Amino acid sequence: MDATARIGLIGLGTMGAALASNIAEKGFDIAVFNRTTQVTRDFVAEAGDLAPRFTPAESLEDFVAAIAKPRSIILMVPAGDPVDQQIAALRPLLDADDLIIDCGNANFHDTNRRSRAGDGPFLGVGVSGGEEGARHGPSIMGGGDPACWARVEDIMTAIAAKHEGEACAGLLGPEGAGHFVKMVHNGIEYADMQMIAEIYGILRDGEGLGPEAIAGVFEGWNEGTLASYLIEITGKVARAKDVATGEPLLSVIVDAAGQKGTGRWTAIESQHLLTPIPAIEAAVVARNISARLEERAAGEDLFGAAPQAFDTLDRDTLEGALIAGKILCYAQGFTMIAATCEAHGWDVDLPQVARLWREGCIIRSAMLDDMAAALAAHPGQNLMWTPHFADLLKQHERALRRVVSEAALNGHPTPALSSGLAYFDAMRTARGTANLIQGQRDFFGLHGFEHRNGKTHQHGPWAKQTASPKN
Repeated sequence: MDATARIGLIGLGTMGAALASNIAEKGFDIAVFNRTTQVTRDFVAEAGDLAPRFTPAESLEDFVAAIAKPRSIILMVPAGDPVDQQIAALRPLLDADDLIIDCGNANFHDTNRRSRAGDGPFLGVGVSGGEEGARHGPSIMGGGDPACWARVEDIMTAIAAKHEGEACAGLLGPEGAGHFVKMVHNGIEYADMQMIAEIYGILRDGEGLGPEAIAGVFEGWNEGTLASYLIEITGKVARAKDVATGEPLLSVIVDAAGQKGTGRWTAIESQHLLTPIPAIEAAVVARNISARLEERAAGEDLFGAAPQAFDTLDRDTLEGALIAGKILCYAQGFTMIAATCEAHGWDVDLPQVARLWREGCIIRSAMLDDMAAALAAHPGQNLMWTPHFADLLKQHERALRRVVSEAALNGHPTPALSSGLAYFDAMRTARGTANLIQGQRDFFGLHGFEHRNGKTHQHGPWAKQTASPKN
């Protein structure tokens, strides 16, 4: 087999097939391999005009032989052990300078480990945008050695989404930096989706609107400050009909949200970093609760249905609450990225992250241009405190308060919006209530506290009472 392919790709599932087709469409010859041989045959047979760009292989040996040296190989296999197994199978067939690129949804700790393994060049690349993005232009978040990135940068920039002619692809830092940023992206995605769902619930159960009317609300909001991919598709989902029954699609979808783990990883990692991301954590919890269908039904039987009808909120108020909530969940995500840079010694460019998210990814939004500008103009500052977004929060925080309070009074669960508001209030309170907690900790455990006079390791009057008597 002649080594004519510029790059190789292993794993022709939904995302892998879409990414391989994107690469071929941009003019790059590519070798493809799938563990199930028939999948590879079917993929090339259905490739149409792109078929000449593909070199299908039915063994790893033939696959490696088809790629021009120094080889670059993309892995699109399930995260975790399958990646390690695939690397272990590949490395004996590769030269020392051949590059492996994991473009799956890897945990960044695994990417760190694989980058440090020393068994050959390695990149960890986050790819966001779902099947459509992978096929027509995703957001690409690279992590690894700059020399390795340079070998495939032309391919990555060619296949990436474009925003005003600028490719949404870049190297963000060493080792697992790309996969970490992709993980946080997904955490923000969880929170953004949950907040939208909470407003949908108020429109449906509070105002009694049907799917068509709800679609119109979101379509209108997509013309303003909230313009984004998620708001756009919310309108489309609300307006869609079920193929089997002709009923509104939302009326036949079971109320239990799935998840693949990246949002949960974000919540777990935030605890290790001591970085608060309550809106994202609340969204993860909400998905977990959604899966408890029988338990929720039993709760309704016992206490009665929670959501009650009310019509005290106008469209502007609901829109304002979503604007404020969106700012708060993005602010939490960017703060978490900054904390990780400090913890790992990375130098991730936050404005670049915002620019990479402007197109191709699930959380792409009209706000991201302003976020990139704000983060560049005010490095090291919480996004909430930058002038543009502080002004937006001042403008819309009252709307968020009204929505959260009215929802609570009428039994509508708004965990992400409520957590976002609590975060905002805690972050704008110079003297909170942790002094009481420190006093309690000192009372029962003599943990000590810092005195307002600047002295540390101080104790309350109970310290002498509980001290052991001297011999």
